Amino acid sequence: MKEYSQNSVLDELDRAILLELQKNGRISHVELSRIVNLSPPAIHTRIKRLEQQGYIDCYAALVNRELVGYEMLCFISVSLQVHQLDQVENFRRRVTEMPEVLECYHLTGEYDYLLKVAVYNQKSLQQFLMDKLTPIPGIGRIHTSLVLTEIKHSTVLSL
Repeated sequence: MKEYSQNSVLDELDRAILLELQKNGRISHVELSRIVNLSPPAIHTRIKRLEQQGYIDCYAALVNRELVGYEMLCFISVSLQVHQLDQVENFRRRVTEMPEVLECYHLTGEYDYLLKVAVYNQKSLQQFLMDKLTPIPGIGRIHTSLVLTEIKHSTVLSL
């Protein structure tokens, strides 16, 4: 169980460790200790504390989506017709169950939600829209934008 503490403060060593782990989650404690000038046991202790306090959510391999066949990246804006709790919860539940949806954000402004979606091709986008997204009760509008070129893609937060 993660302990989220608003009272915990990151010092410069914690920030340096987190920055390096964001760049390379597989870095050894020995190599990390060389970079931040701290012993490997101290690195291990700090990483465990950062994990327990919730600063580190998880470790993952970032897969090149195009190399595994997902040629289309899309952003889909969705507006709900009404904002009744049961329809909102149903929409959220259904979207989280869709493997094509990489990210989903609840927004202010013209649309209620923004989905980041990866699909194989135009046909699979059409199937996703027509067979999965559109049938969800309560959807008022859907606007799809296709990504032509990824200019910047990063998972590293500036600390």
